[in-house]
Amino acid sequence: MIHPILKMGDPRLLHVAAPVTGFNTPELDALITDLIDTMRAANGAGLAAPQIGVPLRVVVFGFDHNPRYPDAEAVPFTVLCNPRLTPLDGTLEDGWEGCLSVPGLRGLVPRHTHLHYTGFDAQGNAIDRRVQGFHARVVQHECDHLDGVLYTRRIRDLTRFGFIDALPAAPTTAADA
Repeated sequence: MIHPILKMGDPRLLHVAAPVTGFNTPELDALITDLIDTMRAANGAGLAAPQIGVPLRVVVFGFDHNPRYPDAEAVPFTVLCNPRLTPLDGTLEDGWEGCLSVPGLRGLVPRHTHLHYTGFDAQGNAIDRRVQGFHARVVQHECDHLDGVLYTRRIRDLTRFGFIDALPAAPTTAADA
């Protein structure tokens, strides 16, 4: 089922989500199906459960090609529950991001370029990956939602934040998750 995506200003986007305690359940499978359907209907790169009003630590992300980011590298489709992120070094890189919960806007956001993340899939199988580039950016963006953080809070220079059609420097590879 395609759900409405909560928008910035909805207090449900500001809460810390609860961990998933039951894997391989009809309820979790239904939530994941709804997240995937909603993300794909919106042409998103990812979506977090809190964005559809479900306060659980579940994100989905990934695409081979996305019309909203024609220059972005592919990101493997992933269902990630109870993620833990660990930067592999202190290197940060600014990149343009947007968000399905903040439609029409983009901002320049610093993110770790190299990341180790762990968690579980819907069946409770462990996920353990080291990633970089756009993949690392998307994971950080989506997992921020689980802690009640929108990308807008990470923008350092608000002169680098605005409407997509008014920002001449905002590339199409922004992480609009």
